[in-house]
Amino acid sequence: MLQKDALLTRTEETVITTEQLSGSEILLKGLIAEGVDTIFGYPGGAIMPIYDALYDYHDQLKHILVRHEQGATHAAQGYARTSGKVGVVFATSGPGATNLITGLADAQIDSTPMVCITGQVYAHLLGTDAFQETDVINITTPVTKWNYQVTDASEIAEALAKGFHIAKTGRPGPVLIDITKNAQLQLIETAAYEKCKHIRSYRPTPIIRTQFIEQAAALINQAQKPFVLFGQGVLLGHAEQEFKAFVEKAGLPAAWTIMGAGAIPTDHPLNVGMLGMHGNYGPNVMTNECDVLIAVGMRFDDRVTGRLDKYAKQAKVIHLDIDPAEIDKNVKTTVPVWGDCKETLPMITALLEQKSHDAWLQRFRDFDQEEMSQCIDAEIHPKEGQLTMGEVINQLNQLTNGDAIIVTDVGQHQMVACRYAKFNHTRSNITSGGLGTMGFGLPAAIGAKFGAPNKTVVAVIGDGGFQMTLQELGTIMQSGIEVKIMILNNQFLGMVRQWQELFNDRRYSFVDITSPDFVALAKSYSIEGQRISERSDLKGALKTMLDHKGSYLLEVMVTKENNVFPMVPQGCSVSEIRLK
Repeated sequence: MLQKDALLTRTEETVITTEQLSGSEILLKGLIAEGVDTIFGYPGGAIMPIYDALYDYHDQLKHILVRHEQGATHAAQGYARTSGKVGVVFATSGPGATNLITGLADAQIDSTPMVCITGQVYAHLLGTDAFQETDVINITTPVTKWNYQVTDASEIAEALAKGFHIAKTGRPGPVLIDITKNAQLQLIETAAYEKCKHIRSYRPTPIIRTQFIEQAAALINQAQKPFVLFGQGVLLGHAEQEFKAFVEKAGLPAAWTIMGAGAIPTDHPLNVGMLGMHGNYGPNVMTNECDVLIAVGMRFDDRVTGRLDKYAKQAKVIHLDIDPAEIDKNVKTTVPVWGDCKETLPMITALLEQKSHDAWLQRFRDFDQEEMSQCIDAEIHPKEGQLTMGEVINQLNQLTNGDAIIVTDVGQHQMVACRYAKFNHTRSNITSGGLGTMGFGLPAAIGAKFGAPNKTVVAVIGDGGFQMTLQELGTIMQSGIEVKIMILNNQFLGMVRQWQELFNDRRYSFVDITSPDFVALAKSYSIEGQRISERSDLKGALKTMLDHKGSYLLEVMVTKENNVFPMVPQGCSVSEIRLK
């Protein structure tokens, strides 16, 4: 570690202790002060001084060496989503930095707090097309909440503190700080690190307007057919208990976006299911029958609304959101409630009348029975044929009791897992929502396990998405982390194939995908596994996977041309949802 010279700078009121540190050490001390314990990264020339300094801090900062920088971002996302902390990533300049783009975009649209530190060429070389130089600031501006380039060590502490404050306050999101190599090496006198608590012109939480609180409560009290839609904002605001008290007091049926799953348990009597394109039948149809629609921490994404010109036109809309830009963006709001839902929900709840809407709630249950008979039963209890994805998830539920963290990749298996998995605990559904990033699942599961080391983490992945980031099996091998990997292999890019079947006359254009021997591949990374295709082997194989000490890969061969229903076809209203 670098030799330090302690100096005392006296003022009239305070004594400030400074010490001589390199920019790299200032950064690492700042990370420790911010409570960081885990970093996902990959070294390189432009960030080498930071890695050299990290050598002396490895007892305080755990570094996980990934196999690709995109894997680092998804691992940091998984870590942030299960732990509730900020995910941290290290990458070098040029290709190292550009490999972060997909993960940054994913974190931006899914509101995941993340701070990425990238190395950069020496300041005097900026703009010269130096080796491994890219304009990372302009490249990442559209996919970050904030970014900044540091060219002098004196800027590092303030930039880092500001970055963490922005990443985790208000509507969370990713931040990137690019540090030139000279700034990493530079020695300066520096005072103790100070966290950022305020930034001029940045107001992460809007002012709560009590008149809208009162108007919202009045509308809910008058409603005969109220309906709540809740999203990840409930989880991000740590408002699960406040939300539960809100819906229970007024007896409000509540449905979730895939990012909001787990905010209240799947089996809660007021939880009426999943919204959206592959959501449950009742929540979609009843959106166009309710008289008051209450949206909490969700953004009316197109996969939830279907055709906007036919979406909930009969309803008065109450929208609770911390981001004022989301209010009226897609759906016209009757009563806007700006603010953190952890604060606004109790204010509304205090004004609500104790009610139940039994007849209205029964309507949802009637739709549940129709969906069960026409769609669900055949999917989770097939009488013949090959294994289905639904029955695999159903068996997994029975063995985990809904207590596991389920991390999904993107595709048919994602929709099936979100539909049929049980989420009895908050922060237990980790998926790529807004961006729909194939390859998310495996690295995100690694990060999720580091964020929740005492929980069982099951990665549910398709054969296509797995091949996008399967190199992260090396990260599992080297780190020794325990992740249960379940590949649902239908030998297709299944979701694209489903659309080609339904809307392109079964013109299967480049969706038939071949795969390596996944079990042999896993064993080459010292990960045990097995492959099954028979229904009689399913329960035993799942139990073996869950009971195994260490990571395990289970490949389940499922039927090739099975579709995920219900489905709201693109361009249709939510009322036009198809059961088959």
